[in-house]
Amino acid sequence: MRLPLFAMSIGSFGIGAAEFVVMGILPTIAASEGVSLASAGTLVTAYALGVVIGAPVLTVATTKMPRKPLLVVFMACFAAANLLTAFAPNFEVLVASRFIAGLPHGAYFGVAAVVGASLVPFERRARAVSMIFMGLSIATVVGVPVSALVVDFVSWRLVFVGIALIATLTMIAVEITVPDTRKSIPRTDPAAEISALGSRRVILTLLTGMIGFGGMFACYTYLTPLLSEVTGFGSFAVACTLVVFGTGMALGNVAGGQVADRFPLRGMFVSFASIASILLLMFFTVASPVMAVVCVFGVAFASSTASPILARLLLDGAEKAPSLASSLHHSAFNVANANGAWLGGLVLGAGFGLTAPLMVGVVLALAGLVLSFFLAGAVRAVQTSAQPDATMELTRV
Repeated sequence: MRLPLFAMSIGSFGIGAAEFVVMGILPTIAASEGVSLASAGTLVTAYALGVVIGAPVLTVATTKMPRKPLLVVFMACFAAANLLTAFAPNFEVLVASRFIAGLPHGAYFGVAAVVGASLVPFERRARAVSMIFMGLSIATVVGVPVSALVVDFVSWRLVFVGIALIATLTMIAVEITVPDTRKSIPRTDPAAEISALGSRRVILTLLTGMIGFGGMFACYTYLTPLLSEVTGFGSFAVACTLVVFGTGMALGNVAGGQVADRFPLRGMFVSFASIASILLLMFFTVASPVMAVVCVFGVAFASSTASPILARLLLDGAEKAPSLASSLHHSAFNVANANGAWLGGLVLGAGFGLTAPLMVGVVLALAGLVLSFFLAGAVRAVQTSAQPDATMELTRV
């Protein structure tokens, strides 16, 4: 079953590149379009809002469609939207194209996670999902730093042409390798999907992700100008540091998949506490090149570890609505993206300096940690009130 998982991870690579690449080339786009850095940050927010809206709407609207062709359709829409980004005639169209590109993001991941989980034994579900998500992590290792380098020589618009080509490759790979899942994944109706999400456990999981992940995005959205102007890195050193960030995300994703299958709640506490601590350390030491790189890796690793954990908690908490629950994981992730970018832009616009978004990140990560305790209480309440079964065993502390 590794080939289907790999095929779907190609799509997650393209989506990860589209989501994160703007953060690596934000100053270049701002200069090209004649807007401020804070205004260019709306490109990040627009994409995130597209994910937030598109994930639940598209997932609910397509519940009765077979999963395999749905993956192909989502990738086709994603390719078209990135071509619009590449050829946008002005900044307003550019912002709109980013919003459109975000619409299929969460829905694709939601469907892919359910398909991937259906291809492996129950006890390996989180690891299968983390393998699909690995493409997103690899995008931060390869796609983002390469883009940050090539924009010194070619137009930033070619980056989005490349993303559209990756989406096209995904369509072909999914069609060839992913089996027909109509027998293994039962169909649901929109009402059943929506009603299954009303539990306190699911709501708290989503809220924890929406707020806690904002800590990483408050840092990462403005990382390139921070490294350039405060740490003193040139374009090559910035690109290398972005590779370090991506490596941390890739390794954290692997670790998170293992932790999610064993002790997700403890792993979640450690992840958010680590994000807050490392961002605080980075605030005081980012002028040091060595400490800047170390902190960048640490933030990426801790943040990426938390992602599969929250995805697994959502799948367990909304078993009757797996597609919608998985897609809403990415909605939560991108609410955090929008929050981090927006709040970081606010403190920048208020004149607090390029290190100020790091403190915004500390506050958001600590809020996520506090919410984690409430989420743990909701999970334990389910464990103690229900009969022991495989699901309860896998969500032990």
